[in-house]
Amino acid sequence: MNNKWGKLTFTKGNKVKLRFVFAITLLLTFFLLFILNRDLFHLILEGDIDTIRADFADNSLKAYLIMLVIMVIQNSFTIIPLILVITINITLFGVVYGFLWSWLTSIVAAILVFMSVRYLFKDRLLNRFRSENITNIEKQGFTYVFHARIFPFVPTSLINILAGVTAIRFRHFLYGTMLGNFLFFIVLSLIPAGILSINLNEYEIGMILFLSITLFLGIRRVFRNKKRSKQPIEEDHNPTEKEDVLLEEKRKSN
Repeated sequence: MNNKWGKLTFTKGNKVKLRFVFAITLLLTFFLLFILNRDLFHLILEGDIDTIRADFADNSLKAYLIMLVIMVIQNSFTIIPLILVITINITLFGVVYGFLWSWLTSIVAAILVFMSVRYLFKDRLLNRFRSENITNIEKQGFTYVFHARIFPFVPTSLINILAGVTAIRFRHFLYGTMLGNFLFFIVLSLIPAGILSINLNEYEIGMILFLSITLFLGIRRVFRNKKRSKQPIEEDHNPTEKEDVLLEEKRKSN
């Protein structure tokens, strides 16, 4: 960070250091909140929603903050079922706000884990994954993140860690997370809202969503390929049509 004529300019190295400090600060903050509310987190792990709602009855700000920490934990270790986190949010804040808070906190949590891995733990984690897998993920970029978000059998923590280890651009990770989580969360929210049957779990719903989107993308690709294959043929006909027009004009002139 340089000070020139009263203005602050940030070099690339200083930006990395600031991100490092930011990630460490947030991690320590969430860890402290976890230590101070261990009993409450234990209730969340057990899924005791009635007791949780009673504890948060007089402190909505604390409810929002704790559920943010829960989502960070879910995105870091995936020890808490995602459907449980969304159900608690909807129970505490209502269907609309519960869904929105689940979606927004999932984006914040994913970014935090992604940044922490990329700037704190990348060297330690890089050797644990095959170079071929990393290369494939880097080539797919947004597509990898988006598909992984709507595919229920890929843990959220693994998506964040793999994206952080690879050279995926941050904006591709962010857009894939925002879109993928929005679609997946809005479907999962239908269960606690009572619109979908409780007999369906998040894996079954996610699989249906994944297959539906994959089918849609496959059909769209087929139509695009057909359209592209027709373009050269149409272009080949254009010269002959022009020649016919010229011949016709010559005949009329003669």
